[in-house]
Amino acid sequence: MAPSGSLRIPVAVLLLLLWGAPWTHGRRSDVRIITDENWRELLEGEWMIEFYAPWCPACQNLQPEWESFAEWGEDLEVNVAKVDVTEQPGLSGRFIISALPTVYHCKNGEFRRYQGPRTKKDFINFISEKEWKSIEPVSSWVGPGSVLMSSMSALFQLSMWIRCMIFVADCLCPSKRRRPQPYPSKKLLLESSQPLKKVEEEQEADEEDVSEEEPESKEGINTEFAQNAIRQRSVAPSLATDKSS
Repeated sequence: MAPSGSLRIPVAVLLLLLWGAPWTHGRRSDVRIITDENWRELLEGEWMIEFYAPWCPACQNLQPEWESFAEWGEDLEVNVAKVDVTEQPGLSGRFIISALPTVYHCKNGEFRRYQGPRTKKDFINFISEKEWKSIEPVSSWVGPGSVLMSSMSALFQLSMWIRCMIFVADCLCPSKRRRPQPYPSKKLLLESSQPLKKVEEEQEADEEDVSEEEPESKEGINTEFAQNAIRQRSVAPSLATDKSS
């Protein structure tokens, strides 16, 4: 009978470990995940929705407050949800997300953009004191369920597919601008340098010709000047004789 008693202790320890295992991994999040497939659930009841991106520092700072606020969702009778715009580009276009993080309040299909402080206390007061009533709801013709926003959602999804296709195509067939240019060989460098040498030699020859022509032109000017001076001297005596006569 002794062995059976010794087995009870390990079994009891095992049961305690199994019972406490879920708590060791942390409490399950009360924040619901919204995707393109289930977003129409937002049209019923009251919701607070956060649009975020994992790489966004402001979104990362908001997460602890948002998780704490979600724990009060049942008491406030509000559903707390979030949308990862990097995984749901269609919802990013449907809700016209131009900044991150963006928070929307929805009550029975009417959407309002939350623009207050982003703390747990402020979120709770926004719902409990119905501060959302002071905010003008989004017009129905640009609402998430409108034809215009449905087209915008399809356009965002299409653009994402096009980017993915371009990325894959560029990986398989790199464009010319991204291809590494081969280093020119010594032969090509020598051949390319020969025309330059010829041009330099021709320029030097032209400069020498110009320098030779300049003294010649100066000598010609000096000789012409001397001839004119002699002519003037010969003409001067004849004029004097004419005056005396």
